[in-house]
Amino acid sequence: MISALIGLGLGFLIGVGCRWFDLPLPAPPRIVGALLVVFMTVGFAGTDLVLSRLASAA
Repeated sequence: MISALIGLGLGFLIGVGCRWFDLPLPAPPRIVGALLVVFMTVGFAGTDLVLSRLASAA
């Protein structure tokens, strides 16, 4: 849980830093691209959760 909060905080700080220094945001500029990033992250985290539960059950 703490690593998820750290990840969200880090993502927020990267966004703030990009805006503050007027850097291009390291994400796709369209909603479809942004959703792709979100779903890739959710898929990665979900698969990690399933695999860790399978490993602990065996």
